[in-house]
Amino acid sequence: MGNLCGKQPSSFSSPGRPLGTTPAAPTTASVPSSVTPNKTPKVVGGPPRRLGGAGEANASASGGSNSPDEARRKAALAAEARAQGSKGGDLSKKLAEQKKLTHRATLEEASKKNLREREVDAVAESLRNT
Repeated sequence: MGNLCGKQPSSFSSPGRPLGTTPAAPTTASVPSSVTPNKTPKVVGGPPRRLGGAGEANASASGGSNSPDEARRKAALAAEARAQGSKGGDLSKKLAEQKKLTHRATLEEASKKNLREREVDAVAESLRNT
């Protein structure tokens, strides 16, 4: 960013040149010897290929197919493998159990838990007052 309060050298401190003059231009420009004009232009050839996969010859040699249905099938298999491999720990087991319960059962369970907590608090309060 630079120094906010520092001094910078003036743009006009160099001697410069008189108005109306230009720097001397080179009379000739040299071309490197490695750059030579091609007699025949380069040709990009071959049949068009589908992006993201091997050519038809490679697909048939490996026994695969480049059809969209085949790609979808492979993607589905990979997704299933990822889902099967991601079996979680305790937290995911608890979440799976909660999903199994219906909404009403979840509300009843929360209500019972709340009642138990109130009973424990009432017993603790009665013991403090005695």
